[in-house]
Amino acid sequence: MTGKTLTIAIDGPAGAGKGTLARRLADHYRLNLLDTGLTYRAVAHALLQYGLPLDNVAAAETAARQVNLGELDRTVLSAHAVGEAASKVAVIPTVRRILVEKQRAFASTPPGAVLDGRDIGTVVCPEARIKLYVTARADVRARRRLAEIEAMGGQAEFETILADIEGRDARDMGREDSPLRPAPDAHLLDTSEMAIETAFLAAKSIIDGVLQPRNTA
Repeated sequence: MTGKTLTIAIDGPAGAGKGTLARRLADHYRLNLLDTGLTYRAVAHALLQYGLPLDNVAAAETAARQVNLGELDRTVLSAHAVGEAASKVAVIPTVRRILVEKQRAFASTPPGAVLDGRDIGTVVCPEARIKLYVTARADVRARRRLAEIEAMGGQAEFETILADIEGRDARDMGREDSPLRPAPDAHLLDTSEMAIETAFLAAKSIIDGVLQPRNTA
């Protein structure tokens, strides 16, 4: 990060709304946007595509090096199976290091970026000027995911989705390398009872409060 760039780091568990919030903030502040979760999904997708085991470290490292941040297809990578695979690939330390370097390079490109993920404020961009930790209760996140699936004409069981979310939370928070946790200086934003517009306004208020002193100095 340089004086010419602004980095907004957004962390939080799956389904908390951080992705939608990140897109709104990137658009509002005219910053680049990166969903870092897609980088891990891209690695997982490559392994699944070639029928390789998700714990094949060498293959995962090769796939990570080949990830192009400008060619992440959200439609393909948003598949549920890819997401489940990604949370398993993400525990490989060398894969994380390869992707973190790519993510840092993206963040340092002017005018700056909004990055959302699991370890942005703690590992990827610990010096980010603004850090948000967006969370919500597991049952709320499961209901949101179920609504998304049904809106696309699909079917799913609430209990199954809730179990998946709780399982992913456990993997993300329990891994030894870069576990999911709020940075000490992160602003906490619980969206359990918030619509996206309310969450956006709350985040904007936090960000403007940080930026204002510099603007008026």
